[in-house]
Amino acid sequence: MRIIYKIPGPILVLLGGFSLSWGGLIIRSFEAASIWQILFYRSIFFLWVLIAFLLLTYGKKTFKKIKEAGIPGLVGGLFLSGSFLAYLYSMSETTVANVVFIISTQTVFLPILAYFFLKEKISSRGTVAIILAMIGVTLMIGDSLGTGSFYGNLVALAIPINFSILILIIRKYPKVDMIPAIFYAGIFSCLYGLIFLDGFYISSKDVWLSFLLGVPQLAFGFIFITIGSRTTPAVMVGLLMLMETIFAPIWVWLFYNEIPPTSVLIGGLIIISAVVMKSLDYKKV
Repeated sequence: MRIIYKIPGPILVLLGGFSLSWGGLIIRSFEAASIWQILFYRSIFFLWVLIAFLLLTYGKKTFKKIKEAGIPGLVGGLFLSGSFLAYLYSMSETTVANVVFIISTQTVFLPILAYFFLKEKISSRGTVAIILAMIGVTLMIGDSLGTGSFYGNLVALAIPINFSILILIIRKYPKVDMIPAIFYAGIFSCLYGLIFLDGFYISSKDVWLSFLLGVPQLAFGFIFITIGSRTTPAVMVGLLMLMETIFAPIWVWLFYNEIPPTSVLIGGLIIISAVVMKSLDYKKV
């Protein structure tokens, strides 16, 4: 598994965004499982992948690597688990468009927080890229935005904030492997689901969907993002994560035959242009 660590950071973050983009489609496909059941079973599958990844990567040194992550890893895992919980709750309490738009604000949160806490400078090209990207996001989902639930929208705001804090921790300790942080996130999430679980039984289809959420969507996604963020500036991480916003409507189109409007296509092209613009400025951060 060590070969993953040799892949350039931006490519890994891009792959992570691609993996996460399946979330909305999969959650939409559940039959009757509650958010607590989804959280619990998804976390079980998620944890198995993380355990396997750590053992295959470090073998007998696995516990040593978990220990090396220390308090920062534990804190990062706690905040990430908050994002996992907030995502499922907000998806059930407000509109999908609202959640997607609020998550996209991590593109703004990340560079600002990195500037103040990590002294990562934002180039003029980076600033323009961020503005362009948010214009693209607004074009993509602006027509679908609604009032939704106030609490649902408020909880959704925790997703980009918590995610940004995790990335700051990863960027703060680039020489420490923070995969244990997402392992901790899986443990916390599993406990949240277990505490509020309203019954263990779910249909076989919902078990399969929980597997898809826990393994290819979430585990692979955050393994890529966690490793890639070590060597990718915060501004670039935020922009690349918008690939999740671009791909999400494509999956709905392919699987539910919901043809996206022209504004979605134009918005997606603007976001891609913003990412390309920033990539030309990559070394300047």
